[in-house]
Amino acid sequence: MPEIVSKRLLVGLEVHVELATRTKMFTRAPNPAYAGHFDAEPNTLIDPVVLGLPGALPVLNEAAIEMSIAVGLALGCSISEFTKWDRKNYYYPDLPKGYQISQFDLPLCFDGAVDLPIGENDKGEPVTKRIGIIRAHLEEDAGKSMHEAPGGGKIDFSIVDFNRAGAPLLEIVTQPEFHDADEVVRFAQLLRNICRWLGVSEGDMQKGHMRFEPNINCHLELSDGRLVKTPIVEIKNLNSFRAVKAAIEHEFEEQPKRWMQDGRVMGAGAKRTRGWDDVRLVTVEQRQKEDAHEYRYFPDPDLIPVVISAEWRERVRQSMPELPHAREARHRRDYNLGPKEAAALNSERAVSDFFERCVDIHASAGHDREQGGRKIANLLLQSGAKRANERNALITELGITEQQVVGIVALRDENKINSSAADELFGILCDASVDESPEDAAKRHGLLQVRDEAQLVRWCDQAIAANEKSASDYRAGKQSAIGALVGAVMKLSKGQADPNAARAILAEKLGG
Repeated sequence: MPEIVSKRLLVGLEVHVELATRTKMFTRAPNPAYAGHFDAEPNTLIDPVVLGLPGALPVLNEAAIEMSIAVGLALGCSISEFTKWDRKNYYYPDLPKGYQISQFDLPLCFDGAVDLPIGENDKGEPVTKRIGIIRAHLEEDAGKSMHEAPGGGKIDFSIVDFNRAGAPLLEIVTQPEFHDADEVVRFAQLLRNICRWLGVSEGDMQKGHMRFEPNINCHLELSDGRLVKTPIVEIKNLNSFRAVKAAIEHEFEEQPKRWMQDGRVMGAGAKRTRGWDDVRLVTVEQRQKEDAHEYRYFPDPDLIPVVISAEWRERVRQSMPELPHAREARHRRDYNLGPKEAAALNSERAVSDFFERCVDIHASAGHDREQGGRKIANLLLQSGAKRANERNALITELGITEQQVVGIVALRDENKINSSAADELFGILCDASVDESPEDAAKRHGLLQVRDEAQLVRWCDQAIAANEKSASDYRAGKQSAIGALVGAVMKLSKGQADPNAARAILAEKLGG
């Protein structure tokens, strides 16, 4: 048998996004993906339409359609002028009607593309890879089969929670253009950020708001010159980035081994679905994937088609904010931020908007916008992020206001406080019970730098007297020794001395 000379990974991704509408896709029953319904008791978010009871008719959710259009536009998709609803027939206990209302041949969104950031070139410029979007179509979610009792207790049967049944679900399908697991994870993270940014989904993967299903196969180059394509394996319902990466890497290793054993190649009916065992870190066989004709699609007779006018599409487009990856690129360009800084600043829309407002306030006072943006970003990503991490909160939830952030930056610009005092002042203003100005708070807590030269000279004399070795080392030409002396001045002044002024006085006294 010929040997495998090389192997190449190909991955396409299917993503299911539960939209955060208040009600479900085809009924006014509450939607479990909406913020107020996350913790509903099992089988409480149901009605006759959800359960498919005789005589219960579906009605379209306009908000879900508009959310889907927004996601499609964000992914560079064309928006269908005419789309319809189809019944996808198959039976599972968690599908109460025995069919799922979906879109077959006329999806709402199609033919899109996203420029995915994948790194930097030698000049530090961002490098992107274009990922094609085949389609994004709307459907209703199924319920949830459970093989443990609520709370994790053992049962010798299965139970079903229909709360999720009928929730609006946007399925996004990419071209098979990923060639390593990290690319897939980057795209998944970008898509989650887009959906959260647009406000169409909470994006909590542990609650099932986003589920990822990579379709994976390998191209194997053989020693006899042939190219073999392994059967596509679809990994179902992954709910973490870690699982996405691990499952893809596992299949990349296992598929060539399977081919060596069974010789099966990609072809009609060769697709298989597998699940992911997060404990053993392996994929497990589930079933052979049905082809489209096996679902017996036909147009739903109870739902009217949807006509998307140009005016409707443009109204949705105008309501959309600047997208996170576009804003991230602008922040890098306008404020000279590094890729990690810009990404951190734009990981949450609320934080990014907070930063934008701070920059606007600072610039409106006549300050340079680029320099101000850089300083504000540094303050938020250092003093703000530290406290946000400690409190498991967003920077916007700490209590400090945009005006106070700008005020701290102004005090630094005027050399009234040093960097350590700025950090301490940030924390004080987060915990303040009243809207106090940064300068007043700095005065009250003794954080303003002392500019009295006579007092600075006295502190410098005391520092030299108490640190004779450092003083001698500096006189002997060891420039770094002055750092210990500056530190001594800062300690004597309880942080109120201007370190630059102290350094200059020390250097003059020591003959530097």
